[in-house]
Amino acid sequence: MENSRNIVHLDLDSFFVSVERLHDRRLFGKPILIGGSGDRGVVASCSYEARQFGIHSAMPMRTARQLCPEALLVRGDFSRYSQKSHEITEIIRENVPLFEKSSIDEFYVDYTGMDRFFGCFKMARELRQKIMQQTGLPISLGLSENKTVSKVATGEAKPNNEKQVPHGEERPFLAPLSVRKIPMIGKKTSHTLYNMGVKRIHTLQGMPAELLESAFGKNGLLIWDKANGIDRSPIIPYTEAKSISSENTFEADTIDVRLLEATLTAMTEQLAGKLRQQQKLTSTVAVKIRYSDFDTHTMQQRVPFTAADHMLLPVVKALFQRLYQRRMLIRLIGLRFSGLVHGHYQINLFEDTEESISLYQAMDRINGKYGDKTVCRAVGMQVGRRRFNPFNGKEI
Repeated sequence: MENSRNIVHLDLDSFFVSVERLHDRRLFGKPILIGGSGDRGVVASCSYEARQFGIHSAMPMRTARQLCPEALLVRGDFSRYSQKSHEITEIIRENVPLFEKSSIDEFYVDYTGMDRFFGCFKMARELRQKIMQQTGLPISLGLSENKTVSKVATGEAKPNNEKQVPHGEERPFLAPLSVRKIPMIGKKTSHTLYNMGVKRIHTLQGMPAELLESAFGKNGLLIWDKANGIDRSPIIPYTEAKSISSENTFEADTIDVRLLEATLTAMTEQLAGKLRQQQKLTSTVAVKIRYSDFDTHTMQQRVPFTAADHMLLPVVKALFQRLYQRRMLIRLIGLRFSGLVHGHYQINLFEDTEESISLYQAMDRINGKYGDKTVCRAVGMQVGRRRFNPFNGKEI
């Protein structure tokens, strides 16, 4: 088939748990919970042994411990997970023509056209073996004509296995599976489908697309396409250059450190909120200052993947303190978050309680509805009291 694509989906198995097991062999074969140590924390990840008890990520830790009292609780080391993610990214970068990093433990590879010279499934298997040999981590893969079917195939292959869906067999492969297997279908959508009498994908395949459109709007057409193994979405090449940033040029050059730090705090809250809104995580923080003589300096630091203000603020402040050595008037200050990936774990990565997670979600809803800084830290409000807007430098 001349126009067929060959898309591989790679997904590390129980990534956090697998990394922890590399550092403590005693954890192998046991039910493991990773997350906050207190009963008010949440489960960031769990082993397959723990999942047999009905435990899943984002579940309250107290509930998980009730379901499986013998489970071992590990606090987790997110800098360790980020480092492993970077290692795997580099292995893939060195071995494939085109890839997309869709989260810290999930990748898509485009082998389209390579089957004329090599077997795509053979290459994918060799890549998987190389990742396992060089990192010691289990990983599963799926290969098909598109991203959706490959992702579902990976799910069916897990744990630590591989599955190929030959071209033309997408619909028969999907047909017997639960509708929950379709990546875009969550609890709310599946509940609506169940009420319509739809539990298996083969039922969706036989329904008129217009019926799904009337029930779910434009998403209904997407659901119909995916159920029928149709997905034209391209591989988005991964680059560390992806970033979001904010700069503030002060109308009057300043040496007021409290004003500068308050401005950075406001910027951090604004950019972190955008990360969460876009479901992304950052792995690199950079602070820039420009003095009144236009001399400009930038300093950056790698951080564990996160979109949490309280994880980013200490790094931002530390970079500023290391950077601001000349004690001269400052004309401009800037902040950039880069090395972005799609953040499936943006909530679960918070090393915090359910209350803190709920607070972030509430703040994001309010700021999304009424505008940035509707709800923010008190120190950020100092910028306003000093009669300067932190985002345009003009007096209020």
